[in-house]
Amino acid sequence: MTLADQNRPVSDVRIGEHLPPVGFPLNAYRLVMWAGAGRDFNSIHHNTEWAQQTGAPDMYANTLMLMGGWERLVREWAGPRATITGIRGFRMRRFNVVGETITITGTVSAVDGDIVTVAVATSDSAGITVGPGSVLVRLPGASS
Repeated sequence: MTLADQNRPVSDVRIGEHLPPVGFPLNAYRLVMWAGAGRDFNSIHHNTEWAQQTGAPDMYANTLMLMGGWERLVREWAGPRATITGIRGFRMRRFNVVGETITITGTVSAVDGDIVTVAVATSDSAGITVGPGSVLVRLPGASS
């Protein structure tokens, strides 16, 4: 299968369709790598003691990492030809701390022409941490 074969056409999308969830553990290595990749060198993202001095329970994921999780969810489902046109309702409700495993889930909530709205949320063992919100994605036309 080539990358071109992995594109999801809008004609195959159904409202209520659940996207395969994406999950990953938040270990210290991952938090440090994401903070460095995004040049977010604030110690709250890679130093427990520093994070706790600011009132957080532990070091925690940065915004870019969490938004990247939303994009990964949609891209794995939609394929490389999809275009993300908007992210709405991205609100961090709680810290996404080291030692937790986060899961990003999504459900198709609307289809308007070639634009699909996917309702998205990030959760950990205690419930929703980010969102709920939505990702708007433009998909290619009918399947061939």
